[in-house]
Order: sequence, then C-alpha cells, then structure tokens
Amino acid sequence: MANARAAALSALIACRKQGAWSDGALRELIARDGLDRRDAAFAACLCYGVLQNRMLLDDRISCVLTGKLRALQPVVLDILRLGAYQILFLDRVPASAAVNEAVEQTKRSANRRAAGLVNGVLRALDRKKDTLPKPESLSVRYSHPEPLVKLLRESLGEDSLALFLAADNSIPGTMLQRNPLRAQKQEIERALEAAGADFRPHPWLDDCWIVSGMGDLEALPVFRSGGVYVQDAAARLAVLAADPRPGMRVLDACAAPGGKSFAAAMQMENSGSILSCDIHPHKLTLMEAGARRLGASILETRLHDASKSDESLLDSMDVVLADVPCSGLGVIRKKPDIRYKDLTQTQALPPLQLAILRTVSRYVRPGGVLLYSTCTVLRRENEDVCRAFLAETPAFHPEPFAVPDRLALPNDGMATLLPHLHEADGFFICKLRRDP
Repeated sequence: MANARAAALSALIACRKQGAWSDGALRELIARDGLDRRDAAFAACLCYGVLQNRMLLDDRISCVLTGKLRALQPVVLDILRLGAYQILFLDRVPASAAVNEAVEQTKRSANRRAAGLVNGVLRALDRKKDTLPKPESLSVRYSHPEPLVKLLRESLGEDSLALFLAADNSIPGTMLQRNPLRAQKQEIERALEAAGADFRPHPWLDDCWIVSGMGDLEALPVFRSGGVYVQDAAARLAVLAADPRPGMRVLDACAAPGGKSFAAAMQMENSGSILSCDIHPHKLTLMEAGARRLGASILETRLHDASKSDESLLDSMDVVLADVPCSGLGVIRKKPDIRYKDLTQTQALPPLQLAILRTVSRYVRPGGVLLYSTCTVLRRENEDVCRAFLAETPAFHPEPFAVPDRLALPNDGMATLLPHLHEADGFFICKLRRDP
C-alpha cells in the first residue's frame, strides 16, 4: 500500500500548496502512478478521510505532541494527519504499518530528524487514543470551521445540525442512473455484477443504483455505450419536478456538466429540443461528447452567460432550468475541500443568483415552468432568493411538484433535500409556473 499512501500524501500537498481540488488531484496521481483498483481505492480513502477529519486529527495530534502544530513543517503535519487517520479510523490497518510508512515518508519528503518526531507522536497516539478527552465543540468533532457551523446552524437549526455535519463525513456511493434510450435495467445490473461492484437500488428513485467498490466506471462497456450516467438523485428529482415532456422546448441556462440536460432528454424521450448553455467552452465540448454517448440528439450547446439577456429567447421556452452557481455546501460529503474555502466569497452569490433568475424568467412562455435549483442548503441562496424574485415578479407563482412515492418530501413548490434524511446531496428545488 506504499504507493497508495504516497499518492494520498501528494494529493494533500497539492490541495495545500496549489489550492487543487482533491478529486482532480487524486485522479491525476492515480493515473500517473498506474495504481490498481485496490490501491486507488485506498489512496482515495486516505485523502478524503484526512480532509473530512482534519480538524479532529489536529486536535488528537495536539494532545500527544510536545510543542505547537504550527511549528511543524507543513509536509510533516500532512504525514502526521495521514498516520493519525489510519490509527484512529481504519481498524483493518495495523498501527505499526501506518507508523512505519509515515516514518519512511518523512525521510523521503521532509528530513530524517523529523522522522523521530513522527514515530514518537504516532506511537503515543496509538497508546492513548482511547483515553484522550473527546472534543466538545461540533466544529472540532466534525471538522467544520466554526464560521461554517454558525452559517449552517442559521439555515438548518440545532436539531438537524449535528446530523448534517456527520453526514458530510460519510463516504457516499456513486449514483448511477439508467439511460432508457440505451439500456435495460437487467443489462445494467448484469454489467455491475460482472465488474464486481457493490450496488443496491436507490431507496426512492427508480432506475438508480448506489454503487461502491468500483474502479474506473468509465471503463465499463455499459458506460461507454451510454447505458448509464452519473447523477445524484437530488439533481434527477429537480428534472422530474420541472416535468419536461416529449416535444417541448427546454433551456438549461447553467448546464455544465450537463446532467440535468441529459436527464431532460431522456424524460422527453429524445423528442423536442434542449438548449444547454454555459460560460466555459471546454465544458460545452464535454457536454457534447456526453450527449453523443447517451444518444441525446435533441441537445444543442451554446456559449452564453446566464446573467446576460438573449432577446432571441424571449417567451419561447416551455421549461427553463436554472441550476445557478452556489456555495456548494450541500455536496461537502463528495467534495470535502469545500468546508475549508473562504466563506466571504459566498456573500456575493445571492445577488448573482437573483440576477440570473430575473433574466432567464423572461424566456419562459406564458404557462411555462421555471425551475430554480442549487446544491446548497443556505436559505439566503435558496428560499430568500426565490421569495425576492416572486415579490417583484407577480407573473410567477410557486407550484407544488410531485415526488416519488417512497420519498417523504412535502412541498409548496420549494423543498430542500438533506443527505442524512434523503440519501441525496443537500439540494434545493423551487418550481415556479408563469401565469398563462
């Protein structure tokens, strides 16, 4: 497992020094080092585990360290966190193996004098781990910076807060959905069984599987042939709520990476038209490739900023999807790095979100649907934005949307999904109908 530990350490260093996202850094390192399925899975477990529990790990290390954490060489602290995570969280990894490899990593990446410190700290942590005082604060216990905990408390309330934070530190499976244009249910399940994947049906969304224990999903023949695609159940529910039907005209105003456009094409039985817009040319290219793989021939891409008006689209769309830029605080369990980002930058989001909503609402035909969604749980980006829009736009009103029978999600046109309740991303959906 030395290669896996080396890849995890390199990914953590890239996140710290270059501001890289852990998932992208890991993918590059796993490919560069040619890690097999087992080592790749272990590298991901280590990297994500450290990021998910970084503040708690630092607290535990501090309990057995002589001196201050901030006095340590940064790479030495990275190595200590990796070792501490294995000792505290991974029962199947012998503590001796975790300590020995951490010492070797220190010799290679830091210096030999620091190797003695790493050895002593990790061995002390292994001896004392069951007697150390438990941290009282939710911030340290669940490794969410205090300003983030405060912000989430304002939107979630005290009763849901700890459950939400704990869910952020869980390891979610991959949500794999069937493309009815390309594959049958039995074909997909046979392919997953043949690949040795652990999978189970999603608890409330049909034709969706929660998959784990896989290597490269894109290597599956049923993936390459377009039989399946990756999309969280919450994002799929947003498209179900919008209810695009065969023959309709649909605009996906902030489309990348394309999941909602693809889901709409399937729901429309590939009949009608979908215009998928984004501000990044390379993302449009990726969407076009995805549409070809999935057989979504009704999808057309366009380079366009959703906050800028396009007069050619006025009053022309049956459905407009506005999955706007947001803080992403509903997907921390998939992108643990988000919790450590600067929250001050998110304060500019609600005005941008409202501006986009105002602009794209003009494209909805009389009687049509405007679907607003985000992958955050903050009220200031969700309900507050929609209510501000409704207060100034009397031609639109919220419309309750149908949900699958097995999903307990009553709504008045607005609803928030939570990972600890719905086995889905933290996600907000608001369905608005324009008056005829």
